[in-house]
Amino acid sequence: QVQLVESGGGLVQPGGSLRLSCAASGSIFSINAMGWYRQAPGKQRELVAAITSGGTTNHADSVKGRFTISRDNAKNTVYLQMNSLKPEDTAVYYCNAEIRVSILRSPRDYWGQGTQVTVSS
Repeated sequence: QVQLVESGGGLVQPGGSLRLSCAASGSIFSINAMGWYRQAPGKQRELVAAITSGGTTNHADSVKGRFTISRDNAKNTVYLQMNSLKPEDTAVYYCNAEIRVSILRSPRDYWGQGTQVTVSS
């Protein structure tokens, strides 16, 4: 059984910062890409940032220069440092990881339960 557990969301004023964490646990053979998505009320879920096992990153244009994704492979954990937050960043943020549970199984996507980020004065 694989679990992704997120932490670090909350309420922050515009211009503030938050750091999200997502730890993968359970029967894990290997983890490929990890990423963060978000979904605001009435909108589709969108990719915020992703990172490969080798450390190559990709950030959505809307967060470039403000958000930074990173990962600690030894801890099976991915982070999202969010600076200069804006009200339009308000959303539920979801962690995603492509995980292989054994050498005999193909990798598949796993999702966290989501953490609320609210940017408001």
